[in-house]
Amino acid sequence: MPANRWIDTTQPQTLMIAVILLYMNAAFGLLAGGLTNPILLAISVGEVAAGYGIANEKKWGYGLGITMAVLPFVLRLVLVHNPLATNLVTLMFEIALVALLLHPQSREYQRIWFK
Repeated sequence: MPANRWIDTTQPQTLMIAVILLYMNAAFGLLAGGLTNPILLAISVGEVAAGYGIANEKKWGYGLGITMAVLPFVLRLVLVHNPLATNLVTLMFEIALVALLLHPQSREYQRIWFK
């Protein structure tokens, strides 16, 4: 496997789409004020790092990806006390990201191939 991939098309579709969603979330986070808000900037950097780690088949990338996927739910629960306090489209993408990363196909692939 060539090193330093941003997207690995040989991975299962679930992981490949999860990587793209992580990058998209990071871009939207930066556009939503991540350049001026240090918390949003840290989340965006974490999402890019997770996507890059998953694309390069690193165990730390998969763990960070799951953490970054669950983080919006935790923050919403702690800060707003309502896990559904967001617009419906954002909530659907957050749920989809968690589902893609925790899908049995993704988990099996990372268990076998990630270093």
